[in-house]
Amino acid sequence: MHIVVVGGGVVGVTTARELLRRGHQVTVLERHPLAGNETSKGNAAQRSYGVVYPWADPSMVFKALPWILQKSGPLKLKVPPSLDAMRFMFATLRYAWSPGLFGLNKRAMLRLGMHSRERFLALEQEHDLAFDGQHRGLLHLASKPEAMDDYRAIHELLNDMGIASRLLTPVQVRETEPGMTGDGPLYGAISYDTDGTGDCHLFSRSLARVCEQLGANFRYDVKVERLVADETRVNAVQLTNADGRLETLEADAFVICAGCWSPQLVQPLGLRLPIYPIKGYSITVPLRDAAKGPVSTIHDDNFKVVSTRLGDRLRATGFVELADFNRDIPQARIDTIKRSVESRFPGCADLAAAETWTGFRPMTPDGPAIIGKGPRDNLFLNTGHGTFGWTLSAGSADVIAQVIDGEEPAVVLDPFRPGRFSE
Repeated sequence: MHIVVVGGGVVGVTTARELLRRGHQVTVLERHPLAGNETSKGNAAQRSYGVVYPWADPSMVFKALPWILQKSGPLKLKVPPSLDAMRFMFATLRYAWSPGLFGLNKRAMLRLGMHSRERFLALEQEHDLAFDGQHRGLLHLASKPEAMDDYRAIHELLNDMGIASRLLTPVQVRETEPGMTGDGPLYGAISYDTDGTGDCHLFSRSLARVCEQLGANFRYDVKVERLVADETRVNAVQLTNADGRLETLEADAFVICAGCWSPQLVQPLGLRLPIYPIKGYSITVPLRDAAKGPVSTIHDDNFKVVSTRLGDRLRATGFVELADFNRDIPQARIDTIKRSVESRFPGCADLAAAETWTGFRPMTPDGPAIIGKGPRDNLFLNTGHGTFGWTLSAGSADVIAQVIDGEEPAVVLDPFRPGRFSE
């Protein structure tokens, strides 16, 4: 069966790999000149299988407004907000206040995270993928005493689900991360022992090359204009090719993995996807003194900034911003990220030489990604992973391939069903 995958980010590339494994002929359509060049390019570099949670967190509702008002707060809102941003915020509040929904969705996402870890390990064992990948765990620091109370509840949930985690004292934190000599407040941490790291951009490019060697056709610099469909099937995609000419490409099935650009493709077919482009920022800088840098991934809850070791580099990421598709990089955002790094790992890198980046996470208002069969018999979706696309990509690729082949998916997909926003 010939299957077209729309989107060549990490979700699209992992989906292509799983379809190839099952003997399908695969064409990947990507608007950038190479794989993993949009949201996958400069993300937090953490594969946080034990950390995944829904965006619509009722405990965060009352924290959001003060964060918006704080100069260096982690949540930003472009003023005046757009109609799309307002719709997304109100939808998020509605889902956050739906009794029991957060807990159900969190467990579903954790199960998918556990499955994704298994699939990542299999991919790394099967292929020689150079992407500075490790599985050395992740620490969420507690900069206030009450944070440890929250971590105890998380620890109990993870234990209940068979996911390894530990509560650490400040001494144990510094033993685990000896380079963390800064004066940032520290009352302990929770360690997600099985979590990993890795450069998502390098992974996507490396796995794309593997897919090409296995027979996949990657077409770059193309823009998918629309799906050509009748009442029961999608027959083709209409695209603008690299030469600027319109072209129609037929196939037996289609998988939408286009992140923030997915809704416009399926809306004409009657499927509403309220995906919003949540903006984030990162810096990437060579380590000046590796011994002073992080061993793995540190989440600094004081600044809400994640710092990750990528070989001889440091990646630090922060902010949740609702600004639509604005690609500006205010210096204040970068300065906050740098202050977090310096407060935890002073002297580890020349932060003045940092490469800056901004990108858009395809977020759903309730939290879970959109995975499953679409509104036509041969249309499937694997999109809307929000901040956890890198983390969940390998697992969601496996389960959507199972759905396409008519198999029972390894993870229950009801919380991820594409049509849930119209129910």
